[in-house]
This record gives sequence, structure tokens and C-alpha cells, in this order.
Amino acid sequence: MAKVRIATDWLAGCAGCHMSLLDIDERIVKLSELVEFTSSPITDLKHPPKEGVTVGILEGAICNTHNIEVAKQMRERCDILIAVGDCATFGGIPAMRNLVGTDAALKRAYIETESTVDGVIPDSDELGKPLDMVVGVDKVVKVDLFIPGCPPRADAFYYALTELLAGRTPVILPPELFTYD
Repeated sequence: MAKVRIATDWLAGCAGCHMSLLDIDERIVKLSELVEFTSSPITDLKHPPKEGVTVGILEGAICNTHNIEVAKQMRERCDILIAVGDCATFGGIPAMRNLVGTDAALKRAYIETESTVDGVIPDSDELGKPLDMVVGVDKVVKVDLFIPGCPPRADAFYYALTELLAGRTPVILPPELFTYD
């Protein structure tokens, strides 16, 4: 039987969700018998393959035009899209920028900080253009499953992936998957 192909990527966030995925520890060996991770920010292959994958996983909020492009490409190339973490589900910490506005946040970050000397707000065609509002992934593309948390527990990741592999739609309700002892 062919392995289920999975691609991951991160948008505006801290990469904590990918670290939580890796925190499934030895279960990742068991999982690797059933899945192939085709691309990820933590591998050399950064984009989901053109021929597509079964599961796409996105972490991070949508805060610039590059994030929109990445989310749309992932949606086009996967059958099931999972938004993981609070940033991907509702904007999380990056969405705090919405409280003051993009221009004020950029000015504070690049010009007004106490450690800045001759600050300049970056502006390059190579950089995504900041959006007026930071939003969750579902405001840009259809999301099939949300795994909240900052970051989500490794058990929540493992549960969702094994449910999908078993042909079931994960129901992310058990509180033990979202609480820390």
C-alpha cells in the first residue's frame, strides 16, 4: 500500500507547532511507516509537490501577501488541509498587530525601538507586502480541520493524523489533548 503523502509549511508564526509535531517522539517512527513527509520548512524541500499530497498542514497566521500565496498553493495541492495552532486558527499572537494597525506596528518595530539606529522599514519585491489585518488561514482558503493550541500538544497532532490514516474524520474534542499538566 502506498504511503499517505503529507506536506507542511509555516506562515506568520514561531515554528512552535512544527516542534510540537516533532514532539510525538518515537511515535514518529511508527507514523513514518504509513506516511511520507514530502516537504516541510524543516527539510530541504519547501513546497508541496505539484502532483499533490493527501494532507497539507499549515501553521501560522496570514499577515502578508506571501502568506496568501503559500496558503493558496498548499490548498491547491492537498486533499485535506489542517490549520494547526492558534495563529493558523484565528491569527494568534501575530494578530495583536491588528490592535494598533500595520503602519504603527512596522514603525515601532523598525524605527522606534530603543535599540534601533537609523531604522528603515524593509520594502522589497522579495518580501510579502503586509496586509491591513492579520487573519487565520480559513479567511483565505478552505480549511478542513483545525487543531488549536499554542502550540497544540503532540498528542493532538498524533491523534488527528492517526484518525485520518484510519479513514476517520478527527473530532478534536477530548480536553486531555489540549491541556498541559
